[in-house]
Amino acid sequence: MRKTGFIDLPLHSGKCPRWLFEKMKVLGRNICEIIIIEFGADKFLKKLCDPFWFQCLGCVLGFDWHSSGLTTTVCGALKEAFKDLKDYGVYICGGKGKVSHKTPEEIQEIGEEILKDSSSLVYASRITAKVDNNALQDGYTLYHHTFIFTKDFRWAVIQQGMAQNRYARRYHWYSENLNSFVENPHEAIISDKSFLTLNLVDKEKGILRETIKELALRKPEKNIKDLIMLKNNQNQLPLRHQVLIEDINPKFLDKILLKTYQRQPKDFKELLSLENVGAKTLRALALISDLIYGESISFKDPARFSFAHGGKDRHPYKINLTHYQKTIDILDKAIDKAKIERSDKIKALRRLHNFYFAERKETS
Repeated sequence: MRKTGFIDLPLHSGKCPRWLFEKMKVLGRNICEIIIIEFGADKFLKKLCDPFWFQCLGCVLGFDWHSSGLTTTVCGALKEAFKDLKDYGVYICGGKGKVSHKTPEEIQEIGEEILKDSSSLVYASRITAKVDNNALQDGYTLYHHTFIFTKDFRWAVIQQGMAQNRYARRYHWYSENLNSFVENPHEAIISDKSFLTLNLVDKEKGILRETIKELALRKPEKNIKDLIMLKNNQNQLPLRHQVLIEDINPKFLDKILLKTYQRQPKDFKELLSLENVGAKTLRALALISDLIYGESISFKDPARFSFAHGGKDRHPYKINLTHYQKTIDILDKAIDKAKIERSDKIKALRRLHNFYFAERKETS
């Protein structure tokens, strides 16, 4: 099943200490390598695209269980780790801030190395960012974008946005069974700190997307006239139009709408892909169509995994480096043995897993 969704995290100040980041690279590499050896690269992608599994991975690696820094630090550690794991055909591009803007270049460079046309992956990277930043208007502006793909061009995206409420929101995408970038691409919507304001990729909003596309084909002066009328009468709007219109400047939109009129996009996806068509443009067109949609969302907590090695800020306890290194050493040996004895794979870890869960069933 396709797994996509997003999860909210509070913003924390400070950086990950270098000693912890170096440990996270090694342990993260070991965990991911074992998953690939045992189940394959596709299974690894599926796990990354589960927001809860990713959160648990960050907790096991020793990062603060509920911090926004978990996303950027874990992605950064895995990107560094996978530079040594190219034999598995898994590649990680992008990152935080300015690094995220270089994602298409990194994808293209890898495509040239493996002698494949990577244009479809570049498009996937750009359109997923556009959807979560512009078509899913929830008050979070993207500042982190990590794109992971395999040699078979299956891909995953982990990206994160920041809001003024001191929270960050992480979004996950997976290419398996993804039939449309602009119609219900998210399998789950996971949050407890805010509500969606405008979801232009909701499955039931096909008419809204078509209306927005048709409005983009209209002469700009007609749309500007309608928008000005809406702004002048916003005190008469129904409650569902919450804080969507006051920051839209009709003068600013004039040039953008002229470009959409001249380009004549054939559908909403093509409109979304046009340069300079951002959140405010789509919001204005949605207002004009008078079909704003919002929905409540829920949250689930994987904090128990933070007890594996502790946390950076000593929650639930201070990280014990000896214990952390012992975990790395055990996994190193398991990986080395798996590479030598392919038929046995990693039986010891599997037995440990089976024993642990069997014991839990007996005591429950």
